[in-house]
Amino acid sequence: MKGIVFIYRLLLKIRYKIEISGKEVINKNYTKLFLPNHQAIVDPQIIYTQLYKITPVIPVVTESYFKIPLVKNILKMIKAVPVSDLSAGSRDTNVLHTITNSILIALKNNKSILLYPSGHITDDGYEKIKNKKSAYSVVSEIPDNVQIIAVKVTGLWGSMWSKAKNGKSPDFFKTFLKGIFIAFANFVFFVPKRKINIEFIDITENAKQITEFGKEEFNNYLENVFNKNVIEIPKKIKYFFFLKNR
Repeated sequence: MKGIVFIYRLLLKIRYKIEISGKEVINKNYTKLFLPNHQAIVDPQIIYTQLYKITPVIPVVTESYFKIPLVKNILKMIKAVPVSDLSAGSRDTNVLHTITNSILIALKNNKSILLYPSGHITDDGYEKIKNKKSAYSVVSEIPDNVQIIAVKVTGLWGSMWSKAKNGKSPDFFKTFLKGIFIAFANFVFFVPKRKINIEFIDITENAKQITEFGKEEFNNYLENVFNKNVIEIPKKIKYFFFLKNR
């Protein structure tokens, strides 16, 4: 498994120049709950492969990805937790309870979790969690020995993996194949790179305290963490090094 993650991390570096800050806040003696923002459907791949260098982590993934050939096999290998489609807004109470319970059991067994609070990629570059409940429900009951870390990603708004082009979520398989084509068309070594910043922020104490004021206040707090000092203008990076203006 380590070899597969290592190779995939190298493949992602063909297209992305990744800068990481705040790694020092990650306490290796604690189980961790990572809460990232979600700019594009490629950021879970980037974040997971980067986190794997630091600590083992189990991602919570929308169940639709378990229907994609090969992808579902990889998700099973990394023991990803499937959940119902979070983009639908409020969900059945029993489903939410099942998700929350599964995550809390994993955390109590000292397994770190990667959970997306919004459950969907952003519509305009800024994180909007709105009425989502999963992160709030987990943090409300989180064990004392768990560190809560916000993962702030910037630089992906405007990529072919985002909604910036036409407001629609890209097809995973088609976009993946397009990425492979771009890599080979640039002879792999000359692919124009998109710069991405990943920042780890320890929000353990604040996140726990804010849950006492309810879901709305908690979600507003997370949105403020993710959107602070962010000015997201769709950034386009050319696909081919040999075409100057395209």
